[in-house]
Amino acid sequence: MSEKVVTRFAPSPTGFMHIGGVRTALFAWLWARKNNGTFILRIEDTDKNREVAGSIEHIMESLRWLELDWDYGPDKPGPWTHASCLQSDRLNLYKEYAQKLIDKGLAYPDPYTDKEREAFRKKAEIEKRPFLFREHRPAMFETWDGTKPLRFKVPEVKRYQWHDVVRGELSAGPEMLDDFILIKSDGYPTYNFAHIIDDLEMGVTHVMRGEEFIASQPKFLSLYDALEIPYPIFVTLPPIMGPDGKKKLSKRDGAKDLLEYRTDGYLPEAMRNFLALIGWNPGGDREFLPESELL
Repeated sequence: MSEKVVTRFAPSPTGFMHIGGVRTALFAWLWARKNNGTFILRIEDTDKNREVAGSIEHIMESLRWLELDWDYGPDKPGPWTHASCLQSDRLNLYKEYAQKLIDKGLAYPDPYTDKEREAFRKKAEIEKRPFLFREHRPAMFETWDGTKPLRFKVPEVKRYQWHDVVRGELSAGPEMLDDFILIKSDGYPTYNFAHIIDDLEMGVTHVMRGEEFIASQPKFLSLYDALEIPYPIFVTLPPIMGPDGKKKLSKRDGAKDLLEYRTDGYLPEAMRNFLALIGWNPGGDREFLPESELL
């Protein structure tokens, strides 16, 4: 592999870490270390209404317990122009890229009120068709002053195809493309926008995340194309299932705070091994792989 591998784990500080999130961190860390690459811990703290005090420290402590060290993180600014690994410190960066889209005619302020948008949704529901904001896109764009949400104008409505290292060839039709929000009226970017800009600026080569993001992938690809950004390598990890085996494990299913396992006396190497073998097996009947073999 000629390009230096850069991976990231980018949780939101909205509560405690459980095994579903940290398993993503483990695989991102393993792939970076296997390839003598870089592992970044980025905190996606743009939803201030849901942020829980102490979550960032809890995330860092969880990774430290599992001995997953990071090259750049909340406590280690990177070598980039916008050095912080906290998205809330990088707001000017997102505005720069938003302006690029505005200049291309590919972003516009949402002119509607909440009541008007809800009326559009209800009409689509009555007509038994999906609600697409792009069908209500204004003919003329106002000047964006930051007081209204800034939306992405999908430049081309088409079928997208992409390659995922785990899932293979994937595709989705034009019904999955819409004019999504880039920057909210509070000045904070959405995940859909910010993670793409951060991955570009931080040189991320492999984007590892859960399958819940597959449905949004066409929107992401449309934004990559609009900004003329080359695609990274996409790696969709299989979900850790809840007790009934029908849906992804969540905190509602009683998923424990990761650090409770430490309190209960579990060793970090046992937890790493357990996480690595959920949803994957190297073959045979071996149940323990030391770190060197996991790498």
